[in-house]
Amino acid sequence: MPQEHEYTARVVWTGNRGAGTRHYNGYARTWNVETPGKPVIECSNDPLLGGDPALHNPEDMLIAALSACHMLWFLHFSSDAGIAVHAYQDDPLAVGETDASGASRFLRVTLRPSIALPAGTDPAAADALHARVHDVCFIARSVNFSVSYAARYRILP
Repeated sequence: MPQEHEYTARVVWTGNRGAGTRHYNGYARTWNVETPGKPVIECSNDPLLGGDPALHNPEDMLIAALSACHMLWFLHFSSDAGIAVHAYQDDPLAVGETDASGASRFLRVTLRPSIALPAGTDPAAADALHARVHDVCFIARSVNFSVSYAARYRILP
């Protein structure tokens, strides 16, 4: 029988300009993630909806969580396989759509990690590990859109 886990976060709306939500344009779409014991993350809504482009939005955080989960499992599988990863950086690309009613969703995400491997490492062996990640990554297994990867490898001297 699967074991359940609980996760928590604290989201605190910071956009009350004095009248709450009395008027649609009278409040800011800003909030903080204030999980006790962790740094505060200041957030806003998507810039397409008037949000602050300098702050994280839910879409940023979802693709970052997906990318980080994939990375952590890839590093785990690499270690188990005897593949020494020296650097890993991902620039995921998410594609979404908004319909006529204004409802939006993600259609797909492509993870695009750049990975540094030592000389003598077979990039194909490292690449094969990515396919296993989706079977175990908590975030990837929880989303209802396709997740693919297009890794690039750099072999160190």
